[in-house]
This record gives sequence, C-alpha cells and structure tokens, in this order.
Amino acid sequence: MVRPRRLRTTPAMRRMVAETRLHPADLILPAFVREGIDEPVAIGSMPGVYQHTRDSLRKAAAEAVAAGVGGIMLFGVPLHKDATGSQGTDPDGILQVAIRDVKAEVGDDLVIMSDLCLDEFTDHGHCGVLDERGRVDNDATLERYAQMARVQADAGVHVVGPSGMMDGQVRVVRAALDAAGHQDVSILAYTAKYASAFYGPFREAVNSSLRGDRKTYQQDPANARESLRELELDLAEGADMVMVKPALPYLDILRQIADAVDVPVAAYQISGEYAMVEAAAANGWIDRDRAIMETLTGIRRAGAGMVLTYWATEAALRLRRGE
Repeated sequence: MVRPRRLRTTPAMRRMVAETRLHPADLILPAFVREGIDEPVAIGSMPGVYQHTRDSLRKAAAEAVAAGVGGIMLFGVPLHKDATGSQGTDPDGILQVAIRDVKAEVGDDLVIMSDLCLDEFTDHGHCGVLDERGRVDNDATLERYAQMARVQADAGVHVVGPSGMMDGQVRVVRAALDAAGHQDVSILAYTAKYASAFYGPFREAVNSSLRGDRKTYQQDPANARESLRELELDLAEGADMVMVKPALPYLDILRQIADAVDVPVAAYQISGEYAMVEAAAANGWIDRDRAIMETLTGIRRAGAGMVLTYWATEAALRLRRGE
C-alpha cells in the first residue's frame, strides 16, 4: 500500500521533506514613526504594535537586524497634514528623518524601505492630491510622487514602495530617481493592491483622516486578470520587485504573479490579518504561535519570496531557535 504518512512520522522526517521553508531574511518589518511623541503609542487594534518615537524606531531596527530580519518598511505619521501632503516631500519631514535615523543605526545591515504615498500626509486621507471636484488627480499626484522619491532617496533609503496605485507611478518614480543620481535605489511596486476591508487597523496606525474610500484607484476584489495587466505595466515601467497586498485573501493572485515573473515577489500580511489572529488568540480560540507561522508559511508557499508582516522580528527569532 502507498502510505504518504510514512513521510510524516517524526519532526525530523517532516522537516527533511518540507517543501516550503521560512527564513528570517524573507521577512520585512513594517514600522510606524510618529512625530511629536516622547513615548511609543500602542495601537489598540494591533496588540503589540506601536507608533514609534525616533529613538524606539532605532531600537526596533537594531532588534530586527539582530533577529536576522531582511528589511524594514517605514511609514511616517506627521503632526500636521494639508491638502497636498507637504510633509511627505519636506526633507525634514518625519519619514525622511526616520530614514536617516535608521540608516545611522543599522547602515546597510537591514534593507531600508519607505512607503511612497501621500495618504499619511494629506488632511483628506487620500493617496494623492484632489482636483476641483474632489477626485484624486492621477497626473498631479505623479508629480508629488516624483518629489517624494527624490527626498526619500536623498535620506538614504534602499527601496521605495510606491503604494498609491496611480497609473504610471513606477515610470515616474524611476525617472525621478535616475535623474537625481539615485540609480541604485530599487522600486518595490505595489502591483496588485486591492480595495480591501482588512486595512481598518492600519488607519489607526497612521492616524488616517480618510474621507470616502479608495475604490477608484485600488483594485476591485472581484478582479484577477486585472492584476496581471498591472504587473505587465509595472515591469515595463522599471519595477525591480512586485507585491500583492493584502496577502491571505489574495493567495490566488500571488500564485499567478509568482508564476508569471522572474523578479522578486513580495506579499504584505496587512493589519487586519494581524488583528484577526491576535483577537482570536486573545479569546482562546486558536493557538497564536502556530497560527502566525502557518499564515506566514502559507504566504510563502503561494509564491512570495518576501513577506511584510508585523510579526517579522518575533517570527525571525522563533525561526532562529528552530521553532
């Protein structure tokens, strides 16, 4: 009799024949830094995640390096917002300051990434500037993204992540970086970013002031082929890496994209995914530690070479301990 169970008999056997392996370097830690606070601020909907001070962010980056985490994705939370998100392009804005801080703390030992989007900086909470009718103006927003790319690169970032889902954003960002002498700065394209219900806790994390929704520029959850069209455009425009966001509700999209490309593929395990596991575990409904590693393995198995996750440092330490 054929007995597949023979290969499941012991932990050593299961480890030897495992088809998918997680490594600390596969993990990227999203981190929030908030202007004007003296102590880290807990994010109520994301237990264990904080809005960092500049000092606590430096500590978090150093801890990530010690754990073997591959990268850190930085989000800035400014004191003041306006219609054009001017703090996002101020060389002394909180995100650019944070990039310099992390660079000074860990140098090139951690891949420093930055969110290239206006939503954290605008008083209306949208990812771009608005026209006279209150709609997001795609091409005017691209001009702001080009400015953001330059100041983030000047601050020392290794990778920019244009996440606004504006048409042509990768092309404009690549041209801006190259023209400013930053040819070595990579672009992680948010290729398939869906208008998801799972972003809720993130809005708290960045003190979002969003009015309305983002359905006119983020992808419709009903669509799959559209993501391949976005992929083709991003690659043609110069993306060095591509990403699917969210991760777990879109594993089918992740698999299709991973099968279609020869560039690195990332997936973002977003705030709502994190919050669901933490809430269920807090109620005693699931085994938290097993659920964390199972979700990360599932994302990796679906084709992600890199996973952005708020558990990055914790998971990396567990992997290094062989857990």
